[in-house]
This record gives sequence, structure tokens and C-alpha cells, in this order.
Amino acid sequence: MKQEQMSTKYQPQAVEAGKYQEWLAKDVFKPSEDPKAEPYSIVIPPPNVTGKLHLGHAWDVTLQDMIIRQKRMQGFDTLWLPGMDHAGIATQAKVEAKLAEQGLSRHDLGREAFVEKVWEWKEEYAQTIRQQWAKMGISVDYSRERFTLDEGLNKAVNKVFVELYNKGLIYRGEYIINWDPKAQTALSDMEVIHKDVQGAFYHLRYPIAGQEGQFVEVATTRPETMLGDTAVAVHPEDERYQHLIGQHVILPLVNREIPIIADEYVDREFGTGVVKITPAHDPNDFEVGNRHDLPRLNVMNLDATMNAKAGKYEGLDRFAARKQIIADLDELGLLVKIEEMTHSVGHSERTGVVVEPYLSTQWFVKMKPLAEKAIHNQTTEDKVTFFPPRFDQTFLTWMENVHDWVISRQLWWGHQIPAWYHKETGEVYVGETEPTDPENWTREQDVLDTWFSSALWPFSTMGWPDQERDLDRYFPTNTLVTGYDIIFFWVSRMIFQSLEFTGRRPFENVLMHGLIRDAQGRKMSKSLGNGIDPMDVIDEYGCDSLRWFLANGSAPGQDVRYSPEKLAAAWNFINKIWNASRYVLMNVGPDFNLDTIEIGDDQTLADQWILARLQTTIEDVTRLFDKFEFGEAGRVLYHFIWDDYCDWYIEMTKESLQDTTKEHRTTKSILVYVLDQFLRLLHPIMPFVTEEIWQQIAGQDSSIVTAAYPQVQAEYQNPTAVAAMEDLMELIRSVRTIRNEMNTPLSKPVDLMIKAQDDATKTLLEANRAYIDRFCNPAELVIELDPSLPEEVVSQTLSFAQIFMPLKGLIKLEDEIQRLEKDLAKLDQEIERIDKKVANENFVKKAPAKVVQEEEAKRQDYLKQQTAVAERLAQMKAMLEAE
Repeated sequence: MKQEQMSTKYQPQAVEAGKYQEWLAKDVFKPSEDPKAEPYSIVIPPPNVTGKLHLGHAWDVTLQDMIIRQKRMQGFDTLWLPGMDHAGIATQAKVEAKLAEQGLSRHDLGREAFVEKVWEWKEEYAQTIRQQWAKMGISVDYSRERFTLDEGLNKAVNKVFVELYNKGLIYRGEYIINWDPKAQTALSDMEVIHKDVQGAFYHLRYPIAGQEGQFVEVATTRPETMLGDTAVAVHPEDERYQHLIGQHVILPLVNREIPIIADEYVDREFGTGVVKITPAHDPNDFEVGNRHDLPRLNVMNLDATMNAKAGKYEGLDRFAARKQIIADLDELGLLVKIEEMTHSVGHSERTGVVVEPYLSTQWFVKMKPLAEKAIHNQTTEDKVTFFPPRFDQTFLTWMENVHDWVISRQLWWGHQIPAWYHKETGEVYVGETEPTDPENWTREQDVLDTWFSSALWPFSTMGWPDQERDLDRYFPTNTLVTGYDIIFFWVSRMIFQSLEFTGRRPFENVLMHGLIRDAQGRKMSKSLGNGIDPMDVIDEYGCDSLRWFLANGSAPGQDVRYSPEKLAAAWNFINKIWNASRYVLMNVGPDFNLDTIEIGDDQTLADQWILARLQTTIEDVTRLFDKFEFGEAGRVLYHFIWDDYCDWYIEMTKESLQDTTKEHRTTKSILVYVLDQFLRLLHPIMPFVTEEIWQQIAGQDSSIVTAAYPQVQAEYQNPTAVAAMEDLMELIRSVRTIRNEMNTPLSKPVDLMIKAQDDATKTLLEANRAYIDRFCNPAELVIELDPSLPEEVVSQTLSFAQIFMPLKGLIKLEDEIQRLEKDLAKLDQEIERIDKKVANENFVKKAPAKVVQEEEAKRQDYLKQQTAVAERLAQMKAMLEAE
């Protein structure tokens, strides 16, 4: 062992330096491809090549790395496949903004040159992401890295598009879509963020044709679209307007007659009960227009300025037009009132501008048949299991209410839609290869929504549509880890596309994690300026500290609050492990390593206890990892390492190792063995520091990355030793509590008398006198079944013994009586609580027999303590009366 290499304090930068490169050089992250091993695969949620990874990404990859590192150690043939997303709108917007700084637009460059610029951007930021992955220590197989625009993915995308088109599940049509006037592209519903903004209801008069001085009053939040009105509508059963149905109004400002129609879409209880119908600028109005065969009049350009059909308002920005229209209506006496209001308005997720409902010809996926398959699959053995389970219903609800998916985007960066239009006939050809006479055809200029390609990620990255070995061996994947905010964007789409094209679910499990919020509980965002760069955190606290914080705050589906205090505590915990390891290395000597461990029969109670506690820890951590309860697993590990191993076991070994006349081979072996085992348990969470320490006891040529994961060893399970040790620890803690309450420091020796309840307890305590001496510092230690006591003592009653400490001159009888009365009252309350619980028929019927037995065992303990405290209290009172 090379304990001289370990510094006196944990220094993360020194520990982490070079390790990732060593792991890559040894190829430890690649699948074993052992045919006897069970495969276990994860595909990374591909980050966008738009910039640096944020703290949410760090959380995401930490959880995946923990899973894959544990499975690798457990002997699975593990594949964690990395990759990145081209992120159509987001990446194009970034590159266009960069060009704008040079006074250029994409149109100045042309499509081919612009796309080359975007590829240059991609290469630069992909390298940045890989560097960040390395800093996070993630154990992906880079030899299989994929990109959503690579050649293989493009082949898969084209095949899926063509097959869906041939099945009638992709179609081209004119519909109201979400339009981003800045990026000038269509958006899916999920790319629209709704924000509450200050707006208004504008109440307007529309004159009734042929009826001088008669009007209907309509209310709208978007008066600029009134120029495209082609009807006003009332409810067919609204008695107020029955007589007007079939008549016409004159559309103000443009003086065009439009009909008054009846449609059940109108809510007669809302507003005036009369609504304007603008089929080209509102999705609901579009449907009303279809039912009544109304014309569709689009009054805006693609950049949201008013077009020629808007008359004198042509060229005005939509919001400038709104102001001018209201001013003109007011001047004509047609503005009734303006009601200020706060309402939800859609904004582009990528550019931030207000989205415009816009009539446009786009490509769509017909979602109902695909959704029905996904819904049905959740009733089969091939279902996807969500963690936490509530997201299963979230998924189903969305699939049951899904709308057709607009998949075309008016961009240059992305998968160009494999469709061609005949230059003369207008015929549409859709195919994986271009037409045989390309000179007669024009290629569709639009590209596909980014989510179209990422929906194929679990199987396209494995080589589909070609039947490659990876697809046969590693698909379906085992676990997807992702944030709950993209269950609709991505998770659901992967499920229905995988079922459609492979006949299988894309993954067995979906672990949904929450969002990282700031200390005040706010979502991290650029606008708030509260974002945290994970690389800065690593520079300050180390990667393992960040990973421990993220893992320990992790409960499926829950958000986490960023906390520098918790990161400092994580560093402190690692420093505790570091110092414990240094103690072990210094005390076992340079000739000790994993191969020389000899755990003999000459074990102390502490030896037996720590080995038994280790088995419980292995069992609990493994079980909790399987349930993705990483926060709970972390707490189990923390308490075992900090409390059991460091604070108790190591301290107890200091007592036995002081005896230089013995070799202490067993105790030294157990020190190393337990250290080795908990380092392996910790490795998936803290890869760097565990490797550093483990190589001190296993050799520099080995790696903990591929070491076997701990398994429960039945021969070390020892309930008797655990119970005995817990009694001993309870006694030591009680003595220290008494000293603390009496303001008697541990450094001051004080006589200690212990009244054991039986011979077995007396034997146990006698056998471990050395520990009581070390941890309690008695001047004289008496352990008897019935020790003679001085008059003035302070006492503590345990279920197996009573502790007495003569403190003449340091305590008043009145104070001790008062303390004993409080103890007795607490015991009375506990006994009463258990009696009520056991008397409850529902509890006895529903609770497992083990739980009922445990409650009864507690009651018996409390009764023993109650008797002993009552006797001692009577003695104290008698002594007080005798004074």
C-alpha cells in the first residue's frame, strides 16, 4: 500500500486529474460483449449543440452514470450510448445571430454555405460538450457516439417518413399552426411556452347590414385580426340573437359584408355571446370556418407585418396595427370599451417572440392511430414502467388527447423532407431516393421538426433500419433517464415510433427526475440570472462532491434546490472518507492489500458488528438502486460510513490496535475489507475519489470501474452481535449524555456503576470493558447485578441496564428527581401510545404480524424502564426527605 501518496486533506483537483483519460485508455467504458453476460443499455438524452451543458444536464448524466457503473460492476454487458441533437430552430437561431453580428443573413450566404457554417458550429460545441462530459466522469462508449443529423440517422428518418406517408399517417394540408415570426417557421404545440401577460378585451361594434343604427357587440383580444374576419357567430339557442341568424354585419374599417352564423362553439355566457370568426388566424375559428364553408383570409406576412389584404394597414407590425385599428375604431364611434386583463399568451420557446396562429400549408403526422397503439401497449407485458408511477397516467392522458403533429419547419438546418413536387403537374413524390428524372422535380425546402429524428433515437442509434448486432443485443434499452418536462416532447414520441417501427417498447423503465431550482425555489433561467455552471461547481468542490449532492437530492420526479452549503457538506463527507482511508493505510502497513486479507475467528464484538452492518448496507443500497431511490441509498451509505465505520468502528480499533504485542491480523483485514466494500458501493456515485483510494489497496494497475459490486455474505450476518453492539453503543451514548447534562467533560474521570439486568448483559459489558473505558473515561468502573450505590448519584435507565454516576457536589437531589419525573412521563406516554395502537382493531387486522410484534416488544422494554425509573425516583425522594 502507498499511504504516503495520500495528502492530509482531500484535494479534488489532484484526485480527479488524469483519471478519465486513464479509463478511456483502458477501454473500461466499452461493453464487454460477453455472450454469457446479460446486456444492459442506456441511450443518453442527446444534448443540443447550442452551447454549454447546464446543471440539469449534470444531474441527468450523473443519474445515468450511477446506473450504468453499478450494472457494469454487477457483471452486466453494459452499453451507454452517447450522442447529441442538431436542435434545428435553436442551433439555426444561434448561428444566424452570430452572422447578424457581421451584418449578414443566411440568405446572403445561401442554403449550402449556411449549412456548412452550422456544421462548423456543431463541431466546436460538440467538442465542448465532450470536455464537460469528461469533467463529469460519465462512462459512455465514445466509439458508438451518434448525432441526429449523421448519415445513419438520416437514413432512418427518411425511411420512417416514407413509411408513415405510405400508410396515410403523414399528410400535407392547410391548417392553423403556431408560427414563429422571428424564426419564420412552424412550431409544434409543445414548442410554445404560455406566459401570463398584461392585455385587454376590446369591445367593438359591428353595424348590422340594412339596419341603420343597429349593431352587435363583439369582444376580442386581437383586434388586428378583425381585418380577416369572414363571419360573426352566435349560439343557435341564444334567444337574444335568434332573429339575426342568417343576416349580415358590415366589417368595420374595410366595409365588407360578412354573415351572422349559428354555431355551438360559441359560449353564450361569455362576453356578449357574439364572437368574430377569423378562420386564417385562430384554430377554433378555423374549425368553425370548415363547418360553415367560410373563406380563409390571411392578413399577415410571415414576419407578422400586415399584408396587402389588410388595406391601409399594410406594412405595419401586428402590434402597431392593433394600436392604429383601435384608434380608428374609436374615431368612428365603434369602440365600446377596453377592459384591461391578464391572459395567457403563447411565446416561442426558442426566440421568445409572441407566437402567431397562422394559416399555413404544412406536413403533419396523423396521431390517433399511433397514440392508440401506445395506449394499448401500456396494458401489455411490454409496457414502459415509469418512476414515479404517476407519470404513467400523465403519459396516457396526453396520448388520449393528442392532436396531429405539425412536423415541417421552415428552416435550412435539419433533415430535409424527402418529398418532391413535379414542376409541371404539381404531383407529389415521397421516397427514400430522389426521382429518376430529378430535372423535372423540385425538392421540398422544409426540414423536419427536431423531435422527429430524436423520437427514433433508441433504435436508430443501434443501427436501425439495418439489422446490426447492437440492435439485436442492446435494444430495447433498459432505462431512460430524463426530466419530467419533456415527457410529451420526447418520451411519448419515442414510445409510439418504436412501437410502430420495431414492434417493441424503446425502453423498459423511464426514470423521471425534476428540475434544479435555485435556493429560493425558482426555476433557473437566463432571464433571472440564477443559472449555475456545473463546471464552476466542479472547479470549487470537485466532481464527486457535485455528483454526491445531485444523487443525494434525488427522489424520482422531485425537484432539487441548489445549495452551496450542501456542496460544502458533500466535500466534508468525502474528506471524512479520505481521512478514514489514511488511518486504515497507516495502521495496516505497506504489505497489506486485498489479496492478503485474512478474516479469522478471533473477531471482537466490534469486528462482528461492522461486518454484519456492512451486509445490511449492501442489501439496502442494492435494493434502493434497483428502485432508483438514489437519495435513500445515499443516506444509507452516509450513515454507515460516517457513523458506523468512522465514528464507531475506527475509534474502537484504536483501542485494540494499541496493543502492540498482537498482530491484529483479523481487525486489520476487516478494516481493509469494509473499506474496499463501501468504496465499491460508493463508486457509481463518486467515481474519482473511490478509484484513487481503491488503487491504494488494490494496486495501480487495477480499476474499481470493473471491480465486482458487493454482494451480501451470509456468513457475516450476525443479528446477535448487532443487538449486543447496539446495547453497548446505547450505554456509551447515555453516559456521554449524562456527562453533558451535568456539565462534566469527558476528559474528567468520574466513577461509573452499571447495574446489569441479567448475567448475559453483565458478561457482555465485562467483555467490552475496554470500549467503555475508552469512550466513557470512568475513574472506576463497576459492573454488577446489584452494585452498592452512594446516596447522591445521577442515573439513566436503559432496557438492559441502569447507569449510575456518583456526582456528589455536582448535582442536587431536586434536579435529579425532576429529570427522573420527566423520563417517567415520557415512558408513560409511549406505553399509552402503544396500548391505543394495539387496541385498535384496524391496526391489528391490517398491520403485518411483524409490525405488531415489534410494537409489543417496544412496550415490554418501556415497561422495564418504567419500573426501574419509578424505583429510582422513589429512592431519590426518600433520600431528599431524609436530609
